[in-house]
Amino acid sequence: MRLSARVDYALRAAAELAVGGERPVTAVQLAQAQRIPPKFLENILSQLRRSGLVRSQRGPEGGYWLARPPDEISLADIIRAIDGPLVGVRGERPEDLGYEGPAKALQAVWIALRASERAILEQVNLAEVASGELPATVHALTEDPAAWDSPAFRT
Repeated sequence: MRLSARVDYALRAAAELAVGGERPVTAVQLAQAQRIPPKFLENILSQLRRSGLVRSQRGPEGGYWLARPPDEISLADIIRAIDGPLVGVRGERPEDLGYEGPAKALQAVWIALRASERAILEQVNLAEVASGELPATVHALTEDPAAWDSPAFRT
């Protein structure tokens, strides 16, 4: 799975908003707290607002805050708001693909991949990320030393 910079920034900004509560937090404050380019962040916050995950208010007392409690917003919600479906192949849903011959089983692989991603990303919410109290299933996966070693990033 490859997460875009936009998704990474959106998740980090949303985690900051999760600890902000009901008080508005300015884009400048979010950008400084998470070292996100301010102009880039403004576009991301607009996407999150259009998706109904973030609310905003203009003016001297303005800023951004979560539209729902942080324990009701999953990481998957943020990712979908920024980049669309969790797993797509050439812009299509895996169940809409049709492969022939020896490649036929790839459709099942893509569907299993999406189910695996959902198992984590829909389970973990912003409150858990912001507090650092992640579900036991996440801890169990990260306890495996192989989880920290990625062949794709070896030199």
